[in-house]
Amino acid sequence: MSILIDEHTTFIVQGITGREAVNLVRECLDYGKGARIVAGVTPGRRGRDVHGVQVFDTVAQAIEHQGAQIDGSVVTVPPAFTKDAVFEALENGIRLVVIVTERIPRGDVAQMVELASERGARIIGPNCLGIIVPDVVKMGGIGGPARDAARSYTPGPVGVISRSGGMTTEMSSTLTAAGLGQSTAVSIGGDAIIGSTYAELMPLFEADPATDAIVIYTEPGGRMEAELARRVLETDSRLPIVAFMAGRFMDEMPGMSFGHAGTIVEGKEDTASEKVARLGEAGIVVAEEISEIPSLVQDRMASGTAV
Repeated sequence: MSILIDEHTTFIVQGITGREAVNLVRECLDYGKGARIVAGVTPGRRGRDVHGVQVFDTVAQAIEHQGAQIDGSVVTVPPAFTKDAVFEALENGIRLVVIVTERIPRGDVAQMVELASERGARIIGPNCLGIIVPDVVKMGGIGGPARDAARSYTPGPVGVISRSGGMTTEMSSTLTAAGLGQSTAVSIGGDAIIGSTYAELMPLFEADPATDAIVIYTEPGGRMEAELARRVLETDSRLPIVAFMAGRFMDEMPGMSFGHAGTIVEGKEDTASEKVARLGEAGIVVAEEISEIPSLVQDRMASGTAV
């Protein structure tokens, strides 16, 4: 099994005629069992097609053409129009929205996340690469071309969550090389405000019988690690979690930016050392190097306990 998507998931691509979206569609169609991209949306481009996927002016037209509700959307439109595109998807009943676009105003992101909550929907991103279920389907640019994604991601028992799109693949590739495949890998985005955090995705992995452990990539800045640690301590988690903390050097360089928009260290609690300590208190093992992740995961799964 998996979380969020599977071989039956239908989705559209908003902004499908853009250069990056055209490549993304090809990658998704070629991967695994082939994504069920049932339509694309670009206002004013109705009647065209992208790699055989028919293009419509609106989400409503795409749903009408499909003759059934569509599960998800990948949003690749420019930042100024992203909020309108996401609102359109949510108002038309789409329940999973993967936002690839970066540099979206925070106020717009906050409104999108709020509307998704009101509609019972889920946003992944923004500024993310999406979701992949190894050898089955991918939704977004995660893993790159199908051939590359097939080398990095293999089916297995480890769920992967990462603020960095590239590190999602790096950690998964490291696990794959050690014979540990992935149940689902999710690139959640590195912005200060995102639609789904570690703690919010953890219950989905908990409910997935194909997942036996979770690996996360994290950075200084933000409070997601504290939220995850609190949830682990407050619930009877069955899943061991291994984390890799990048940017530890920032503790010695106050005021320095690490890279992602979410890596804004506002106080001591946001520093790498404090996050490592907090994760440790919750029983989450933090790897010193990426190469350590597979052995730590194997040790934790072998012990049969989450903490």
